[in-house]
Amino acid sequence: MPADPVRITRALISVSDKTGLLDLARALHAQGVDLLSTGGTSGMLREAGLPVTDVSDVTGFPEMMDGRVKTLHPSVHGGLLALRDNPAHLAAMAEHGIGPIDLLVVNLYPFEATVAKGADHETCIENIDIGGPAMIRAAAKNHAFVAVVTDPADYALLIDELAAHKGTSLAFRQKLALTAYARTAAYDTAVSTWLAAALDETAPRYRSFAGKLAQTLRYGENPHQSAAFYTDGSNRPGVATAKQWQGKELSYNNINDTDAAFELVAEFAGAGPACAIIKHANPCGVGKAATLRDAYLRAWACDQTSAFGGIVALNQPLDAATAEEIVKIFTEVVIAPGASDEARAIFAAKKNLRLLTTEALPDAGKGGLAFRQVSGGFLVQDADVDTITEADLRVVTKRAPTPAELADLLFAWKVAKHVKSNAIVYVKDGATVGVGAGQMSRVDSTRIAARKAEDMAAALGLAESPTKGSVVASDAFFPFPDGLLTAAEAGATALIQPGGSMNDQAVIDAADSQGLAMVFTGQRHFRH
Repeated sequence: MPADPVRITRALISVSDKTGLLDLARALHAQGVDLLSTGGTSGMLREAGLPVTDVSDVTGFPEMMDGRVKTLHPSVHGGLLALRDNPAHLAAMAEHGIGPIDLLVVNLYPFEATVAKGADHETCIENIDIGGPAMIRAAAKNHAFVAVVTDPADYALLIDELAAHKGTSLAFRQKLALTAYARTAAYDTAVSTWLAAALDETAPRYRSFAGKLAQTLRYGENPHQSAAFYTDGSNRPGVATAKQWQGKELSYNNINDTDAAFELVAEFAGAGPACAIIKHANPCGVGKAATLRDAYLRAWACDQTSAFGGIVALNQPLDAATAEEIVKIFTEVVIAPGASDEARAIFAAKKNLRLLTTEALPDAGKGGLAFRQVSGGFLVQDADVDTITEADLRVVTKRAPTPAELADLLFAWKVAKHVKSNAIVYVKDGATVGVGAGQMSRVDSTRIAARKAEDMAAALGLAESPTKGSVVASDAFFPFPDGLLTAAEAGATALIQPGGSMNDQAVIDAADSQGLAMVFTGQRHFRH
């Protein structure tokens, strides 16, 4: 091992992202570091008046094959990989005229950005970097002697390190190597994920996941758990891309619940003002109305007790009238596709209220992968993005739903998709009035949702439960008539469910006996 710090005498710089490049190069030059470079990076340094040697002059080979081959040469990799305390390595360097490279500064071809722009197959292929990852891995392997920087965010740290130590310490090089290997792993993940999609390969032999640190969290689900938030580079509108205007940093649970809320309210894009209020990843109220303020109030009315300390998601930019209502109770987070200056001014008086805005709503119909860790592995599936329209419904009872019931049934079905199973959702006039979530028995979910509605009615002094005249959505089939009969006792008049039970006919007969309308979707929405 070398004595710390290791002085940098020669650096190879080859970057696609030239952010901060000249400041770094000038700092290295001021330290007496010889600069090697390639292509556009070399040209930029030379235009800035910095002395630079082209890699092609070192290798004796020109860049060739449209830049595919330029650094894949022993004069480069030998300079990166040679152990400076190994006499045989030093002898090989001397014999073949290989100079040491003490610092590698490389960031990769913008493959992820190219894919995100929707580029064609050949363009994506040409943006797969080969020489860059090879050099990064070589330098990272030899971090005992070589520093490797892969992110412009680390340039300032490198400059500070050189100023403080006149070189790089082993601890600093180890951290850089960790970042380097994680970066090449994430890059390969992006390429393999893209290729799997291009080949329509739903279950490739190996599947990897990658993310970039966005935030170190105060703790996880509980204070004794450490946690961090990583972004996957997909740029899907939501909590990962949102701008936070005020309030303390988001917690693990805030992020999880805010994502659930925004994905739910996105189901109502283009359907007029809508609001979803989430608590512990489940909706405690969802409403539509002619104004955003009224949509919020209708969502809040479903379960005012649970809404306290909840997450509010809106499908339209937050306005002042809605903001005035939201600040009347304690709310953790509000997320919306924008907010007016007046609304932000109202929120400013509530310093602990987080306000997040995005450029747009997520596309509820756009797929992706959903994965979950289990002991010893991961479960991977397509995201649940299928939708049901009126044309997909099959009326199975003697009575068909009225137009008003049909509209509420489709509304309830969208909400049930975002409720933990077993899920039961009562809806009346475009707003939830009772939600039963996460029970082991579907009939228990039906009873709990109705009971919560009754309790809310009593608290508000209403003459009857809002479930009277409501419709009900069930995320999976009713295995027996008991759940349906419980909904009927609560005053429901129509139901929507997947169907498919061995006891479907008994459930249909029970609906007919109660004068209920029922439709089958043929589609289930389990959410565990």
